[in-house]
Amino acid sequence: MADSVPVRCPTCRRENAFTPPTFPCACGAPLTLPVLRGGVPVEILHRTWQSSWVEVRCDSCGRLDEWPAPESGCVCGTVVRVPVVPVPNPPPPNPPAPGSHAATPPAGSPPVLRPAFRPVTIRTARDCVTAAAQYLKWLGFTDVARVQERTASGVDLRGGNVVAQVDPTTRATRLREIECLWLNGLNDSAIAVCFSLAGYSRDARARADELHIPLFVMDLTGTPQPVNDPADALIRDGAARW
Repeated sequence: MADSVPVRCPTCRRENAFTPPTFPCACGAPLTLPVLRGGVPVEILHRTWQSSWVEVRCDSCGRLDEWPAPESGCVCGTVVRVPVVPVPNPPPPNPPAPGSHAATPPAGSPPVLRPAFRPVTIRTARDCVTAAAQYLKWLGFTDVARVQERTASGVDLRGGNVVAQVDPTTRATRLREIECLWLNGLNDSAIAVCFSLAGYSRDARARADELHIPLFVMDLTGTPQPVNDPADALIRDGAARW
């Protein structure tokens, strides 16, 4: 458990002990938000989506992600946002010495070899979920299964290290659905994946890119197609990465 830090309430000046939250990074390592000791907490008078997130870099893998901003409540009723240590800018690369050649970047990991995917023809909403489950198993998530009853936050498929939402409607998948799916992935320490029959709204697509959520669209043949870079990476690396 992370060590608690003192946070002084700006309203009543009472000093409260606050324990920074810990989240699971995509690499599997626990990531504790680095609260800025001596920082000045800011009272939350109204919430905005942008101010509710902070950028933190994982010490284990170096990945930079956005996480829920830490908040602390006082007995007087005041709720404050606790500042975190700012992410330092990476140092500029050293120029190559005169007469030397720049280092060649290391090659990426080779794609996982798999047999051809056998799609499931989509005629009903249930077929969409079946096709998505088969695709995730093809990617290596062999224990994925349909949930008995769809959760309020829209999880249709769940495995040991994956949760997935399948949107079979004729409207574009919306921003809120992407954010709820991501939170489900955080709670389960699992990768969150989304499948949609009608595609995604522009803000949903942008948010998925920021949260590194793989997005797929499905046609009536039942063959998912990647629509963002995280989806391409998932196809390349498969479940082995997770």
